[in-house]
Parts: sequence; structure tokens; C-alpha cells
Amino acid sequence: MPESCTELSYNRTKAVAYAHYWAYRRNPAYLDFSEIGGNCTNFVSQCLYAGSGVMNYTPTFGWYYINSEDRTASWTGVEFLYNFLTQNTSSGPYGSETDLSGIAPGDVVQFANEEGKFVHTALITLVPPVRRYSTVLVAAHSNDSDCRPLDTYAFPVMRFIHIDGVRSCKDGNTEQPTDRNSPPSKFYRPVF
Repeated sequence: MPESCTELSYNRTKAVAYAHYWAYRRNPAYLDFSEIGGNCTNFVSQCLYAGSGVMNYTPTFGWYYINSEDRTASWTGVEFLYNFLTQNTSSGPYGSETDLSGIAPGDVVQFANEEGKFVHTALITLVPPVRRYSTVLVAAHSNDSDCRPLDTYAFPVMRFIHIDGVRSCKDGNTEQPTDRNSPPSKFYRPVF
């Protein structure tokens, strides 16, 4: 970790609460990309931001959203988000690829099509003690869903990204937490 960085906690509870609240809605603070390529990674980035409170304003390779014209590809692009999370050494959330045994609520899952291209992103919202593709649940946009089991997706390949932590760095590329992504105080919680 660079010397000018501070480790912060990733608040998985806030990320998951945001996912549940906005799974069938659109936060007006962000453009809805549903009709222009899909909104799945935009939605997951919003969830990650709700749990991390830090964006990375590094041009091109950072992870941020100011408006629809001023954002990074990693905020809305499947592969770009993967690259940012798994290679980030500066501000913002960072993670590592894992398997089903290494995931937790608030982590990310991405799905590849038959050609092996990753084309969809979802947020993991529930990981029960018995981890199966039928028991791990996600929330997603594009095909809006909440509490959806992984095994209901027809994609042949999945990869998981465990969020290892969050950094706030004094390199001018950090935004401190705001309430722009906070769900209302009363939000939907599934009962199991």
C-alpha cells in the first residue's frame, strides 16, 4: 500500500442494503444505462460506492461517476470494473478473484457468455452457511432482480471478486463519503 493511503472498512451491510433498495428502482443521481448497453455494472458500482464511500478520480484507470459524461469506463463496463478492482493500488475499493468458498455479501459476481466474454455483473447479497449456486443470492440491473439464486442464470461461466478492502489516498484522487447513495432509513430486507 502506498505510504499516503489509509485503509478503510468496506461496509458490506450498506452495500447490500443499497442493492436491495435500488434493485427495482433507479437512483436519480446516476444515468440509467439500460437502453444504451445495460445498467448492471453501473448498479454494482453504486452498491460498491455505498459500501466504500470512496471514488478514485484517476483519469482513464480510476473508478468514479460525476455525471454521464464524466465517469470512468470501470464504473459502467464489466471488464473495466474487474480490472480496476483486481489491480487497484490507490483510492477506492479493491479485491481479488476467488471461488464460491471465498465470497461474502457485498462481493461481486460476473458472468461470461458462450464465447467467454464477461457481459454481466451482479452484487452478492446473501451467502448462507451452505454455499451452493442455488443458495447464494444476488441483486442486479438490466434484468432487474433481487434475491436471485446464482443457478438461475444461463451463463456458462462465473467469476467472483471478493472485496478485500478500501483505501483513501492523499494523491488528490479520493472523494470522502457522502450521502448521495444512501438508501432511505427504512429499506427492504428479505426474510429467510
